[in-house]
Amino acid sequence: MKVYMDYAATTPVAKQVLKAMGPYFSREFGNPNSLYVLGQRARDAVESARKTAASLINAKPDEIIFTSGGTESDNLAIKGLALANESKKHIITTKIEHHAVLETCKWLEQNGYEITYLDVDGYGLVNPDDVEKTIRKDTLLVSVMHANNEIGTIEPIKEIGTICRKKNVYFHTDAVQTIGKVPIDVKEMNIDLLSASSHKIYGPKGVGFLYVRNGIKIDPLIHGGGQENKMRSGTENVAGIIGLGAAIKLAKKNMKAESKAEIKLRDYLIKEVLKIPRSFLNGHKTKRLPFNTNFWFAGIEGEAIIMLLDKYEISSSTGSACSSGSLEPSHVLTSIGLNDEQAHGSLRLTIGRQTTIKEIKYTVNILKKVVNKLRKMSPTWRN
Repeated sequence: MKVYMDYAATTPVAKQVLKAMGPYFSREFGNPNSLYVLGQRARDAVESARKTAASLINAKPDEIIFTSGGTESDNLAIKGLALANESKKHIITTKIEHHAVLETCKWLEQNGYEITYLDVDGYGLVNPDDVEKTIRKDTLLVSVMHANNEIGTIEPIKEIGTICRKKNVYFHTDAVQTIGKVPIDVKEMNIDLLSASSHKIYGPKGVGFLYVRNGIKIDPLIHGGGQENKMRSGTENVAGIIGLGAAIKLAKKNMKAESKAEIKLRDYLIKEVLKIPRSFLNGHKTKRLPFNTNFWFAGIEGEAIIMLLDKYEISSSTGSACSSGSLEPSHVLTSIGLNDEQAHGSLRLTIGRQTTIKEIKYTVNILKKVVNKLRKMSPTWRN
């Protein structure tokens, strides 16, 4: 049995999305910046997708900038804001952000900015009081992810957004893991900038968007013909944008039902895996993404678990797919209090639309065998 358990890393493109994209690779291939009818049809399709993206988060269409994905959106939000507002040089983020945020902040540090990296608790939760206490007169931006991509913990971004608005500080959230999965209202949550990606919601890779609240000034990172309201030059990825729009429509329509089904499978998976001796859940038990589970197993390494699971045709991960080749322990897991050995013993299993209870039971059964086998081989394992 082939079982895919890495939906947090990427998702298969939905059939409806492929169908929507098809014509824009061939028949409707016009450049959306052209004046003739073929180009204007492409422009209309792009603007329709923009409206769809805006409607998902209660934004206005002109507040949506299409990008190549979450990483570019994070860079554009943070660097773009910093470059356009150079009078303030202090930024607040957390120690468990995605590398797209952390590496961007490190780049700014090398260019004269001061970054405060907030701690999180043992569940991976940021304390809003810590955010408020850290804000200074020269604070430009607070960037806190909506939910963590490794351990699935959902952050209190509404409370953080309220604090930032009260303190007149911009608030950015990386919502790559939550777009189309949990409800988001940028007005209610006081979000100024929001990053999103298509391939996490059964859309194509290579496309995403950045929400920028009207009135906020950011500088572009890519210069040229002035597309995307002069914020992201280059001929638009029309087929990709159409695919993103179609994926958002599907996600919006099915969000409640999918979330309910995934939570049921998630909780069953957690219950069964924790029956394995000396296995532990990472992240918050209830304040977590509907599709995310993350564990650590005493005495063994996560990479070895993944390799053996793969022999049984089960796809899984240790955390962020963007840095899976790293030998360093997960910065997220060490930030929630795990030591290096514990962090190296982690396994992330994430579920999706196609996941069945049969697949969950098969995965649990194989996982038990794999853990037992590796512990028998481990020099550090003690019963």
